Amino acid sequence: MRRDRVRELLTQVASGSLDTEHALDLLAFEPVEGLPFASIDHHRAMRQGFPEVIFGQGKTPAQTVAIAERLAERGEGALVTRADDATRVALRTRFPDARINDAGRTVWLAPAPDRPVPPGTGTVLVVTAGTADLPVAEEAAESALAMGNCVERLTDVGVAGIHRLLAQRTPLLSAAVIIVVAGMDGALPSVIGGLVRTPVIAVPTSVGYGAAFDGLAPLLTMLNSCAAGVTVVNIDNGFGAAVAASRITHG
Repeated sequence: MRRDRVRELLTQVASGSLDTEHALDLLAFEPVEGLPFASIDHHRAMRQGFPEVIFGQGKTPAQTVAIAERLAERGEGALVTRADDATRVALRTRFPDARINDAGRTVWLAPAPDRPVPPGTGTVLVVTAGTADLPVAEEAAESALAMGNCVERLTDVGVAGIHRLLAQRTPLLSAAVIIVVAGMDGALPSVIGGLVRTPVIAVPTSVGYGAAFDGLAPLLTMLNSCAAGVTVVNIDNGFGAAVAASRITHG
């Protein structure tokens, strides 16, 4: 339940069009819904601005579909991340209108028309160092879209060919927030952080040869960035970067 829905209920009670007991019933029903395998937090949107998100990894397709159904019944829509092939097929079958991104392993069921997601201010730019980083970048982009943001992408502009990045001055300088996704040496966020004054959120990926240690090397590079103000999320955590960016654009 979003804050605007609670405000609507309170306004109806104040105007006399909704009795207090009915409003209490509606609010009491919302907070947590228990399933045998999950406790669904229906009040997360009221507290944090966006409904609970389903982390598909480790769940069966049937479990994920069941949770998505409960969220969708409230009109809030549903976002699923880390959805494997079988889960995406199951969600596509149950929700034919869902937006599915196979590369990012995300599924987004839009909310009801009368409960639109509040729009963010400005553009979230998702920058990818290499093509191999696209799965994480697409998770970030799709998550940011689901949270009401305008999203643009720059793909394969890593430091191995820095001229590709420098040719993209306009989108870099016009973005409200920049999410930079990079594996290997993880140097791209520092470069971008030294060029712009907008918030930069760095996402290390597990892409790279042996000494990259499944993303540990780029993570440490990003944490030690000499560009002031670069924020770093966990390895391969495109979703976490999108949430951080969305809180900035909705602030």
